[in-house]
Amino acid sequence: MLGETYWIFDFGFLLFPLPSGEGEGEGRFKRARALTSILSQRERKNDWRRKHMGRKLLSLLLATFLLTTVSYAGAQQPAKIPRMGYLDSASFSVNAARIKAFRQGLRELGYVDGKNIIIEWRSADGKPDRLPALVAELIRLKVDVIVTTGTAVTRPTKEATSTIPIVMTQDSDPVGSGFVASLARSGGNITGLSNFAPELSGKRLEILREVVPKLARVAVLGTSTGPTHAPVMREIEPAANALKLQLQYLDVLDSKDIETAFRAANKRRAQAVLTLGSGILVSQRAQITDLAVKHRLPAIYHSSLFVEPGGLMFYGVNVLNLDRRAATYVDKILKGAKPADLPVEQPMKFEFIVNLKAAKQIGVTVPPNVLVRADRVIK
Repeated sequence: MLGETYWIFDFGFLLFPLPSGEGEGEGRFKRARALTSILSQRERKNDWRRKHMGRKLLSLLLATFLLTTVSYAGAQQPAKIPRMGYLDSASFSVNAARIKAFRQGLRELGYVDGKNIIIEWRSADGKPDRLPALVAELIRLKVDVIVTTGTAVTRPTKEATSTIPIVMTQDSDPVGSGFVASLARSGGNITGLSNFAPELSGKRLEILREVVPKLARVAVLGTSTGPTHAPVMREIEPAANALKLQLQYLDVLDSKDIETAFRAANKRRAQAVLTLGSGILVSQRAQITDLAVKHRLPAIYHSSLFVEPGGLMFYGVNVLNLDRRAATYVDKILKGAKPADLPVEQPMKFEFIVNLKAAKQIGVTVPPNVLVRADRVIK
């Protein structure tokens, strides 16, 4: 219609007016051309939006994929399994009971060898000169902690490293040996347990006196080069004097000295045997208990490991309990504790064991008042 003004809208937005006063045909043509132009522009805008949104979506998907991949890879990285070194001077077969007790302690704390802890087992097989090389091997393996089974093992380990934590299972005198500054605070990389109780030797003499009423002469087997020899002898001599006992000290520096010592005891008419702490004696305990039976000598030993192979009596520290307790130190260190902050644990559990089979072989009768005090009787 002539004289009318037409408006073109795009999604509700006013774009422009068309001029009025033109012919109807010409006006329709112009309106169609304007509409086509508007639709073309709108399509180009839609194309740009689609491309732009596509790029944004692609970028978002790529970022999500990368983040998911990184997170998955991080989640799949295995946790570091701690590695521990266990070093023994004797053969593992000799110390099987101690190793079993230590393993038990680890299991009680949730550790299983080969699953959540790796244990590097090393033994000198009774040859102390091999220990430095074995320590060096453990250091090369970058173990997180080293467990030692006695003074003879702790010393070369201490000399080889001042950084790797060392756990003593049952060292005789860690302060006197220079391993720790004090029992309350070690001050270095060594901690653990001590079996040092020199006063026990006097108590063992008292028990021997009860089992052998007319006891007068006692053969004492020990190793003079051992770290606890001097303090133990200072304790045992006054006890022997009080009981009016004559001591015959027999020095065992090598396994070859054991049979010689028993011959000397028999020659001097010893009536009983007392052993002092010594790695050599423990490693040869089967031979020692056999010789005690052969010479019909009642004996009381410093370690419970002697009674199983035929020893008569033991009174002292429960050494297997110490081995089991050593696992708690390993656990604390692996969880971040510093050895210098962990006090050395002293013996708290003592036991008295009597082997009646050995008593029968030797030919002695253990009085009822002695048997009743025993924590364990082997029949």
